[in-house]
Amino acid sequence: MPTKISPCLWFDHQAEDAARFYTAIFKDSKIIAISRYPEAGQEIHGKAAGSVMTVAFELNGQTFTALNGGPIFKFNEAVSFQIECATQKEVDYYWERLSEGGDPQAQQCGWLKDQFGLSWQIVPKVLSELLNDPDTAKSQRAFQAMMKMRKLDIEGLQRAFAG
Repeated sequence: MPTKISPCLWFDHQAEDAARFYTAIFKDSKIIAISRYPEAGQEIHGKAAGSVMTVAFELNGQTFTALNGGPIFKFNEAVSFQIECATQKEVDYYWERLSEGGDPQAQQCGWLKDQFGLSWQIVPKVLSELLNDPDTAKSQRAFQAMMKMRKLDIEGLQRAFAG
């Protein structure tokens, strides 16, 4: 049996809120389990007994753990989650839902930060085809168009590609 890799997301105290936010956006998603801090070890973890420690959840078959670990660590752009979208309607849906309450200044080239500071890439499936086309003039035009966009626009990328 292959080893399963599952991301663990470190939050200050918003693990349950984040898991509920994400599972409300992605179809075929659910909260699997919520564990709570015990009294034991309180001198180390500093969390109130009974407060949420971890939330195990699933988004489209991918398992995640959200941990309330305190304010020590913050998300940054070095790690992001990429959502490949088949249509503009799908791009629009994920962009609108995930960017709600997020930082508008962090929106560029299909990237956004959600209200918890986690980075996402909302990418149309066709983008890879456009950027990897053997005709470098076409692919460069698509790349230049992408660089000017916040939310990616499939029609705009295709127009730039076509010239």
